Amino acid sequence: MSRIYENATITEKANVYFDGKVTSRAVTKADGTKITLGFMVAGEYTFKTAAEELMEVINGELSALLPGEESWQNYPAGSKFSVPADDSFQVKVPTFADYCCSYIEK
Repeated sequence: MSRIYENATITEKANVYFDGKVTSRAVTKADGTKITLGFMVAGEYTFKTAAEELMEVINGELSALLPGEESWQNYPAGSKFSVPADDSFQVKVPTFADYCCSYIEK
């Protein structure tokens, strides 16, 4: 899968989390909206949100425990989920996951 973003700016320096087990690169689109393209290796992670986020699993898979939910849901490649602003969510990655995170400013 590929996407074309006209006049986008890519921040070359990676965001590195969890001792290098999660990395991402920021992309700012021409309209000012931001996304990150990232990669997670096997592990369990907790993320906090500032803005509402739309997480898309591009390759691999992960399970997520979303705010207000009591059970984990599996998200294979091609699936997506949303997380509200100012909250947190947990993920379990069995092998790896490529992802795209869109930040939704209201």
